[in-house]
Amino acid sequence: MRLILATRLLPLLLGGISVLGFAPHYLFPLPVLALAGLFRLLRDAGQREAALRGWLFGLGWFGAGVSWVYVSMHDVGGLPVPLAGGLTLLFAAFLALFPALATWLPARWARPGAARLTWLLPACWALAEWLRGWLLTGFPWQALGYSQAPYGPLAAYAPLLGVYGVSWLAALSAGALAGWRVRPLALVALVWLAGLGLARVDWTRPVGAPITVSLLQGNIAQDMKFRPEKLADTLILYRDMILASDSRLIVLPETAWPLFLDVVPDDYLAPLRAHVRGLGGHLLVGVPERDGRGHYYNSVALFDGGAPQVYRKSHLVPFGEFVPWGTHWFVDAMAIPLSDFSRGGRRQAPLRADDQRIAANVCYEDVFGEELRHALPEATLMVNVSNDAWFGDSYAPWQHHQIAQMRALETGRWWLKVNNTGVTAILDAKGRTVASLKPFSTGILDGAVQGMTGSTPYARWGNGAFLALVSVALALCGRRAR
Repeated sequence: MRLILATRLLPLLLGGISVLGFAPHYLFPLPVLALAGLFRLLRDAGQREAALRGWLFGLGWFGAGVSWVYVSMHDVGGLPVPLAGGLTLLFAAFLALFPALATWLPARWARPGAARLTWLLPACWALAEWLRGWLLTGFPWQALGYSQAPYGPLAAYAPLLGVYGVSWLAALSAGALAGWRVRPLALVALVWLAGLGLARVDWTRPVGAPITVSLLQGNIAQDMKFRPEKLADTLILYRDMILASDSRLIVLPETAWPLFLDVVPDDYLAPLRAHVRGLGGHLLVGVPERDGRGHYYNSVALFDGGAPQVYRKSHLVPFGEFVPWGTHWFVDAMAIPLSDFSRGGRRQAPLRADDQRIAANVCYEDVFGEELRHALPEATLMVNVSNDAWFGDSYAPWQHHQIAQMRALETGRWWLKVNNTGVTAILDAKGRTVASLKPFSTGILDGAVQGMTGSTPYARWGNGAFLALVSVALALCGRRAR
């Protein structure tokens, strides 16, 4: 009985409590300690047992960490409890296959012992997260590295190695603790201490004068957002908020105007454009947009004195923004509006706003740092417009906020996070929250942001540096095994 508890329930529990290491709790040492506990359980495990323990850890990790999927499907989408609960469990079970892969490979390649824990397991763990970040369009949510942003010393390595590099360093720390050998522990202590020094390094530098911003959080419930009878109230709400703002840059969230850009009434748009022209400013709005060929896009439009500039979302969300083959029944059951968007271009020029260049991205796109870095170094300011109303009062909006904090660290840019229901926030180039609005409230967040120029090493190399270092680690492990 004790053996079953240690080898079955303990990995599940360790994975589950790791969610407290992420936002909104930010207990950044906890996921490292939990992973160290798992690694210790894998010290002498065979291949099958190692894979099972890794899968159970992953089931707890994702079962707690992405439980908001249930909220999206049942509370908002209206799916019956058994179906929503079963699909959430199935999703977590699928994601847990990646930790299972990370724990199975070292058991296959290396003999039992501390060396397996110290070097091989951390490398495989980080590579499995990287694989999860692009396979089947990618789902890099709740990667280990995010738990370190922005307060952990390891977060200082994000401008060098990106989130997966931080994951690798966190996993190395877990391996050293699990193996409990003097040299690895000393090396990990040095890495953490060096992180405190790196946090003081400024990889980018200010450009231009600070600009005033107003971020508008409309707090429109998801079940009301696209109802025709609600349209007039929504437009009036945002009109009044825009006219009440006197900042140089006014930003509205994703699909704030729930109608196509070409049918926004002229008598509604004209006074808004006149208002921002009078301020010498710019209005950035999330709005669906279509071309003349029957394609429609999840877009961001920038209004100033001339024709609107448009960014079209490129990385779409499966089921929510495009329909994978054979899954129309699911999308129809949840009654998802505008569920089959077209993709925008992979590399679009930043939007011009006087002497600033704004790299806009929409909701889920800020999860993919490798893709966003291509806007650099031209972009001086990053803006993410989102609608996390789909996930209710769950971990999702806070985890999404922490993801933006990691992106700010990787790019060395200030980030504006503008969300329909929250979290709406201003982040500085170190990923720190300068100001934010209370979730599920209607309000305007006023502040000032600083454009930045230059490139972090990650902006230049992407995941290349991380992959190179992990490859060297694997090569050294292979040499030792031979």
